[in-house]
Amino acid sequence: MIKTAITEMFGIEYPIICGAMMWLATPPLCAAISAAGGMGNLTAGNYESEDAFRQAIHEVRRRTDKPFMIGLTLLPSIRITAEHHKMYVRVCEEERVAGIEVSGTPLDKVIGPEGVERLKKAGVKLFHKVGSVRHALHAQKAGYDGVYAAGLEEGGHPLDDDVTTMVLTPRIVDAVTIPVVTVGGIADGRSLAAALTLGAQGVMMASRFIATTECDVHPNIKAELIKRQEYETRIFGKSIGLQGRALKNRIIAEVLEAEAKGGGFEALIPLINGQRIKAAWESGDVEDAPLMVGQSIGLIHEVVSCAVLLKTMHDEAQARLKKTGSLFS
Repeated sequence: MIKTAITEMFGIEYPIICGAMMWLATPPLCAAISAAGGMGNLTAGNYESEDAFRQAIHEVRRRTDKPFMIGLTLLPSIRITAEHHKMYVRVCEEERVAGIEVSGTPLDKVIGPEGVERLKKAGVKLFHKVGSVRHALHAQKAGYDGVYAAGLEEGGHPLDDDVTTMVLTPRIVDAVTIPVVTVGGIADGRSLAAALTLGAQGVMMASRFIATTECDVHPNIKAELIKRQEYETRIFGKSIGLQGRALKNRIIAEVLEAEAKGGGFEALIPLINGQRIKAAWESGDVEDAPLMVGQSIGLIHEVVSCAVLLKTMHDEAQARLKKTGSLFS
């Protein structure tokens, strides 16, 4: 069994964490991942009211007694406001969730050092998604328990430093003393083994979890991810400071064309807004919204249960690490 600082910190079986996924990281998927030995994710932005968010946390706990992460994205949004962010943090503190994955603005800059201290006293572990050494060092200084080293390969919102996983992970491992989790391009046991070899204490992945039986997304989406290749995603939104990576399709072509013509926030939002993405996940339309997935789709070949996926990844990683060691015997 692979044991790392992450498995020890959370008392989980596998050093594999699910990343935040708007509309998809909901109680059923979150609980399934945690129950199978990984670390599920409940994405806060799926819930606009305190009652709905708190009920979602309780639903996960009814389904499993294993720990899970709350995904908190602090980026510009029309639907989710700064007041929502404060509510999410307060509920996490009151509910004493296992951990919070923060992306975007550092949480300490939103709630202050005293807010960070309150979360730590409540036993909440804090991880910040970073794309550079300087941001990792800030997270360590601010008292975070770990960082996600997010390479450019990831789906969703890659950091705009544009550094790949293979370079970023060891750079950050060398710079900080807190645990580092590798993000970007992770989908199988080989990539888990590679991350551990680079010095990471675990991996975070999201796109791979879409192609599981427990993910509540239209079957067309899962079939499309299996069909597509690693080169069939595109970076968009960089011109408006909201960089994303999504599946190459008709709407992304329109977005890139609008950006090339100098279109700003007002021109792009109708094409990339969250409700449009939600509708596509539900309808199975693979052309009419930015489907936020990473380059790891090239490693997705089948739909399996979360339990099968996690065990297979762990066993393959363990075998690869042993094989690598045998090269020197």
